Amino acid sequence: MSGVEMQIDAGVATVILNRPDKHNGVNRDILHGVLGAAKQLRKNRTLRAVLLTGAGPSFCAGLDFADFTRDRWTMLRFFSQLWWPMENQFQAFATAWRDLPVPVVAVIQGSCFGAGMQLAAACDFRIAAPDAQLSVMEAKWGLIPDMSGALTLLDLVHPDVARRLIMTGEIVDATQALEYGLVTQVSEEPVVAANALLEPILERSPDAIAAAKRLLDSTRGTRRRTTLALERKWQRKIIGKVNQRRAMRAAFAKARAEFGPRQL
Repeated sequence: MSGVEMQIDAGVATVILNRPDKHNGVNRDILHGVLGAAKQLRKNRTLRAVLLTGAGPSFCAGLDFADFTRDRWTMLRFFSQLWWPMENQFQAFATAWRDLPVPVVAVIQGSCFGAGMQLAAACDFRIAAPDAQLSVMEAKWGLIPDMSGALTLLDLVHPDVARRLIMTGEIVDATQALEYGLVTQVSEEPVVAANALLEPILERSPDAIAAAKRLLDSTRGTRRRTTLALERKWQRKIIGKVNQRRAMRAAFAKARAEFGPRQL
C-alpha cells in the first residue's frame, strides 16, 4: 500500500504512515493506504490489536492541501465528498479504526495536527512521546474538523475543552494533552508503553474485547433502556461460545487461556 506500511506479528498489526519527509502529511497515497489497511485488517479473524504510528519525526502533520488541489479535477473529485449524504473517504480515514473490532493504539510523536489529530482521536488509546504536539488545526485555515473530529473529541474531553480546541486551533504539548484527556499516557518510550498497555488485553478473549468495544461505542449518548438492551445483546453474542468457555476454564485453572480466532 503506497504511503502506508503494515506488518503483523503474533496477531498485532503495526500500521505506519510512511511519508516522513513531509511529516506524514495526508496525501492521496496515505488516504487510500490507510483505508486499504483498515479494510484488510477487518477481514483478519486472527488479529488481536493494532499499533498505528508514523515514520520519522511526526505522527501526522495534517492534510496535504497542495496534493488535493493540484488540479481542478482532483480538487472537484475529493472535495465534492462534502456533499455526499453518507460517510465519505476523509471521515472513514479515521472512523475505520473506531469500527475495527480490536483495540487500536495510536503512538504519537512530533506533530499530530488536523487530520492526524482526528485519526488519533478515533483510536482506542493514544500514547504520546514527550515531544508530541497536538492540535485541531482546522481553525487556522478558517475551517472546522470534518474527518470525524466532532464525533470523537467529545468522547475524550469535556465539551468546553473540545470547543476551545476546535475554535482556537491552539497547539498543546504532551503534558497539557494528558491533562485535557486527549492522550492516554505520555512515555519516553511510547512503543514500549503501547505494548505494555496491550499485554493484559491480549490475554483476554478476542470476542469479549470486540463486544466490549462495540458495546461502548454503541451506547454513547443513549438512554438507559437502550444501553441496558445493548448490554444484553452483546453478552448474548459471546456467552457460551468457544472463546468465552476457554476464558472460564483458564480463570478456574489460574492459567493463561489459548483463544481461537475472533468470532465477532
